[in-house]
Amino acid sequence: VDLMKRAGVNVVALFSPEHGFAGVEDHDNIGNATDPATGIRIWSLYGKTLRPTAKMLTGLDVLVLDIQDIGVRFYTYESTMLYAMEEAAKAKIPFYVLDRPNPLTGTHVEGPMLDSGKLSFVGAFPLPLRHGLTIGELAKLENGENRLHAALHVVEMAGWNRADWIDETGLPWVNPSPNIRNPVEALLYPGIGMLEYSTDYSVGRGTDTPFGHVGAEWMRGVDLAAYLNARDIPGVRCQPATFTPVSSNLSGKTIEGVEFEVTDRNVFSSSRLGLELAMALGRLYPGRMKWE
Repeated sequence: VDLMKRAGVNVVALFSPEHGFAGVEDHDNIGNATDPATGIRIWSLYGKTLRPTAKMLTGLDVLVLDIQDIGVRFYTYESTMLYAMEEAAKAKIPFYVLDRPNPLTGTHVEGPMLDSGKLSFVGAFPLPLRHGLTIGELAKLENGENRLHAALHVVEMAGWNRADWIDETGLPWVNPSPNIRNPVEALLYPGIGMLEYSTDYSVGRGTDTPFGHVGAEWMRGVDLAAYLNARDIPGVRCQPATFTPVSSNLSGKTIEGVEFEVTDRNVFSSSRLGLELAMALGRLYPGRMKWE
């Protein structure tokens, strides 16, 4: 916002996705606000509405999206982009996307496609688990496949190599959301996040390393680590761990589980780890996970 204003752009409204305009809020029903630095109104797209309304778009010449995605199907920033582009198309407002790197590279694509009958805010477009696209490429795909006819303009990056991981780009790491705090957690997220809807099970939210470990009151870390390591899953090793989440599932309870060490990210498959973990939990602890 500061750079746009300094360049002479008349910024008249701001919009915030799931984690708020600063990317640090971690709760439902985020309300509208005012940017303290500029006094500009911030419309929440993660509160009473998930889409920009006609009122929010009134008087806008263009709508600009500039956000760091992580290249995973169930990441709501992607859904917010699609919904905003749909509404911009209806209102005949040009939609600009300032492209950014895919932190997990643009060459690794894996996992099953989302069934078209299962679309929701946590999966608004049929994609594989890791899709290998930049946010700008995804916008082009959605605009074309869904025939939105949006006046889409993608401001492309200079100097990005598709094979680059985010730490190879020279760009500083900024947490895209509160529980993705480094490139390793971003890589583990699509696999570990598969199972986190089960409420008596922790994926490390409320600890210093979310998605870096899993645990539950009914879990024995030594057994689970031995089982997973015996599976010889490429690019990752597990070791027993004990941790106490301070928020989210099992808050305040000391639980056993395993922590994950990615040993080779170029051969590691997030979806393979997620499926192996699901199989292990089903076999070692039958009836414990809420698979629905």
